[in-house]
Amino acid sequence: MLATLADKPFDDRGWVFEIKWDGYRAIAERKNELIQLYSRNGLSFSEKFPPIADALVSLKHNAILDGEIVLLDKNNRPSFQKLQHYGENKALPILYYIFDLLFIDKKDIRHLPLLQRKELLQALLKKTGNDLLRYCDHVEEQGIAFFESAKNASLEGIIAKKMDSKYVCNTRSKDWLKIKNVNTREGIIVGYTKPRNSRKYFGALILAQFKNNKLVYMGHTGTGFTQKTLRDLWKKMQPLINNKSPFNEKIKVNMPVTWIQPKLVCELKYTEMTKDGLLRHPVFLALRIDKNKNEVKQSKELAVHIIS
Repeated sequence: MLATLADKPFDDRGWVFEIKWDGYRAIAERKNELIQLYSRNGLSFSEKFPPIADALVSLKHNAILDGEIVLLDKNNRPSFQKLQHYGENKALPILYYIFDLLFIDKKDIRHLPLLQRKELLQALLKKTGNDLLRYCDHVEEQGIAFFESAKNASLEGIIAKKMDSKYVCNTRSKDWLKIKNVNTREGIIVGYTKPRNSRKYFGALILAQFKNNKLVYMGHTGTGFTQKTLRDLWKKMQPLINNKSPFNEKIKVNMPVTWIQPKLVCELKYTEMTKDGLLRHPVFLALRIDKNKNEVKQSKELAVHIIS
């Protein structure tokens, strides 16, 4: 179940508000001794994050859970960049913040109201005694104040959920809303420009999104990279080179472009999106191995306006 973007925080007695964690969304399944941990596009996380997979054994019941894998930096804040390179950051605490319970002991409870599912989830997690499995708590009604607290703590934002919402799989629902502190979204990497001056590997990434099932240009970014991310990303792009533009129109860039197959999805932050779907001042944040390129659509970022 996915959340719809909302344009601002709000107060409402029928809603609860959770932290929007900056990590990997992950489904966890415990079936007797069998543990599965995977992303929303089916990528296994069990070997990538073994401490979380091992912690799931401590569950006292068979269950299917939904949550976010998060790595905390030295300031105790979620760091997606460090989570991406978990092998180099194993000394930092990794946690699984769980916000929903879908099945318990083979019983499907997705039809139950959200608060009832969360009560069952909290009771389940209390029995584990494992500190890596964290219950994702919430506040009721006070979304505006909660958003300000998240903003002051430099968190990504909050998630608003109707108290009585059912869990509907494969749906971007307006019963769940995401309210962001920083504008972020995904883009498909379709090419890169030649580097200039002392820069190595590439200058800027050419970005695209789907509109009416066709790839359209959404901007380019040459900022947000370290020397390591430049090198690592360049290596990932080399096997994908095809030198054929995915666009019908010619785009304006300052340097020659090397085109690649549209397979890599990255996360970006930006100041605003134009009516034409172009990002203003996009900055590269990270690759998103857990996201499918077909999800990167222009319409996904049209925000729901909240009427107070």
